[in-house]
Amino acid sequence: MHTQVIRPAGAGHETLAVLGACLAIVAAAAGYIGLREAPPETAALAATQIDARRDLTPAEQGIYADLRVAYDEIAFAVQAGEPLPSVADLAAQGLPPFVADNSTAARGGHAWRLQRQAGHAMYLGQTADAALAGSFLLRAQGAGAKDGHDHGHDHGKAADAQPDVWLARDAAARVPDPADDAALAAAGWRQVVAQFDAGVTRQNKP
Repeated sequence: MHTQVIRPAGAGHETLAVLGACLAIVAAAAGYIGLREAPPETAALAATQIDARRDLTPAEQGIYADLRVAYDEIAFAVQAGEPLPSVADLAAQGLPPFVADNSTAARGGHAWRLQRQAGHAMYLGQTADAALAGSFLLRAQGAGAKDGHDHGHDHGKAADAQPDVWLARDAAARVPDPADDAALAAAGWRQVVAQFDAGVTRQNKP
């Protein structure tokens, strides 16, 4: 009579195989990540620009966001060939920051007016408290300086353009004529630039 002894299966070899597979996966993932070129988190700003995400006070960020929304209404009027809306028109529509409400004083108490120059018009918000927020300037490119209509410009492009917003922290800053980029920068204004990149959720303001 022949007797054969069968030993129970051990888990040692299976455990080693599983650990080896895990190590191989981790090594492959680390190698892939190491070989990938990390994209730049932020683009370099010009000396005449400031970052809307990092360089504005909370009050300034709120006003800047409001101006971006209001610009859509302004651009729509230009696209439709209508007169450029006045500050009173925008306030009547309930559009901040042109309408005075409970938050106006808490965000600098800006006094808004429409200022025209050849080829474009500007919405100027003069701050009453520079410690809370600086003065703002929204340039509406292509809007007629006298009658509020666009002359010889593409209305569609006006609607698609991004808002051109400038900030001056000096309460005494004035708008030069002509208010081109170089003249504004020389007068103490800085263009507000919104950058949405890989570092938006990871970078905090120091």
